[in-house]
Amino acid sequence: MVLVIELIQVKMKWLLINLQLIFMSIPMVMTAQENVIKSAMNKTVTIDVKLDYKYILQYPKISREGQLLPLIIFLHGSGERGDSVELVKVHGPWYFASENDDFPFIILAPQCREGETWEPDKLDLFLDEIIASHPVDTNRIYLTGLSRGGFGTWDWAFYRPHRFAAIAPICGASNYHVLNANILKDIPAWVFHGALDDVIPIDFSANLVKRIKSLGGEIKFTVYPYAGHDSWTETYMNPELYKWFLSHRK
Repeated sequence: MVLVIELIQVKMKWLLINLQLIFMSIPMVMTAQENVIKSAMNKTVTIDVKLDYKYILQYPKISREGQLLPLIIFLHGSGERGDSVELVKVHGPWYFASENDDFPFIILAPQCREGETWEPDKLDLFLDEIIASHPVDTNRIYLTGLSRGGFGTWDWAFYRPHRFAAIAPICGASNYHVLNANILKDIPAWVFHGALDDVIPIDFSANLVKRIKSLGGEIKFTVYPYAGHDSWTETYMNPELYKWFLSHRK
């Protein structure tokens, strides 16, 4: 009789332990479900804000209906952030495009709000929307930017290294990009920097170029010996840049 009672007590003890484990696991399951919901909500929010950019989209002067066109994405610098989208035309490829009737590219220029910076995930979703509604040749998408937009160019290329046929970052690079040069090395790049730049030292671009070259990447480096931070005016007026873009496709 004593043995039976002891067996019953053991079984009851194990039953209580199992019940405790079950109830302890419920909050864990709920927490996991909540995390999934929060994750889904975050993705939804990201999708909702993807067109939060003001932007200018300029077509070439000459194009045929139904023709897929090469696209240059231009990322402006810190001084052009704000709510007036016309600021994005202060610098960039606009003047060269206006002076050359055979300029074949669509130019896309989003604008950062004041105090914000370029976020590759949002830019990528934004570009998806543009491609869905405009005749963009997805094998000929080119990315360029100056200063903060130069950083943004490297950042976006790092985020989506197989999206762009070629990139042209101007006076914007960092040690972070050097550390991740193995990802950037497969993207054709033409880098520009002023030797007298006292805002973003040329060493940042030089170190990145050196690292990518050591990894066998296709990269060009143009240094303007007498230029300071403004190494973009001469760059965007150089017809060779646009020929070089067109020589690359995915």
